[in-house]
Amino acid sequence: MYSANWTGFGLAVASSAFIGSSFIIKKKGLQKAGASGTRASSGGYGYLREPLWWIGMVTMIVGEFANFVAYIYAPAVLVTPLGALSIIVSAVLAHFILKEKLKKLGVLGCLLCIVGSVVIVFHAPREHDLNSVDEIWALATQPAFLLYTASAVAITLVLVLYCEPRYGRTNIMVYIGVCSIIGSLTVMSIKAIGIAIKLTLEGSNQAANFQTWVFVMVSVTCIITQLNYLNKALDTFNTAVVSPIYYAMFTSLTILASAIMFKDWSGQSASNIISALCGFLTVLSGTMVLHSTRDPDPPPSTDLYAQLSPQISWLIHANGEIWKQKEDGLHSEFVAIIRQDHFK
Repeated sequence: MYSANWTGFGLAVASSAFIGSSFIIKKKGLQKAGASGTRASSGGYGYLREPLWWIGMVTMIVGEFANFVAYIYAPAVLVTPLGALSIIVSAVLAHFILKEKLKKLGVLGCLLCIVGSVVIVFHAPREHDLNSVDEIWALATQPAFLLYTASAVAITLVLVLYCEPRYGRTNIMVYIGVCSIIGSLTVMSIKAIGIAIKLTLEGSNQAANFQTWVFVMVSVTCIITQLNYLNKALDTFNTAVVSPIYYAMFTSLTILASAIMFKDWSGQSASNIISALCGFLTVLSGTMVLHSTRDPDPPPSTDLYAQLSPQISWLIHANGEIWKQKEDGLHSEFVAIIRQDHFK
């Protein structure tokens, strides 16, 4: 590797450590906030007053900034797969801090994610050189990528407006789907901003181009949306499951978006393409293994109360006598007191 690639590699590893830790810190903050108010998964925003959640946010911002700088020094095919390391960090910390047990198969799933990422690093296509924001704008407005963007926005609206009210609390793919789809658009805009900053530092000012500020507005909007739905996912589901599924979907969709926009796969050999796809399948296999080892989520408190409370139904006859129709889980002495002969 060149020295720049080593710099990018180090920044990507540090980014994964910070981001993986932020999952745990933010969830602790969400738990504290949910204990005294409306949970984030129910539409509450009490976590904004929780210092621990803000520490997690700062940790994530530091990690994302390191990741952003890594994209400037190294190609995306090297930086993006290293995000799998954040899965290992969050899963291990969740095991010790949140007591979300990481089973032996879960360890195997983490190893599969790492192996798949390594395969992707060695066989992913090389990044094309870009010399201005105008070049990226031309790529972003080509029909193929506009179709991808329109599809991404349409699917996101369906998930938010239709699926979330009905399945958001029970199906992890609703929240993670929004984060991942919007995340793929975030990376494309962040990449454009990174190139603009790099070119500006080299003496070619890109701040005067309106395209630069369009990419800034798109990235800010997408980041806010991602954070909102990531908070809901973390507050509702097991962290050791949220992290790998989010990584797998986010990475897959990001590389798909990059392939459409930047045409990364053009000119690549069949062996490199097949090897990279095998790497993706390995990562997805690791994700499935982790998902299969998750502990069942406890039922909501209202459901638990309903399950534990004794249920009695009565049938009142026209002759004025009251007869008990059904009784569940009642003590025998209590049942004897309420039998119909005591009401005569």
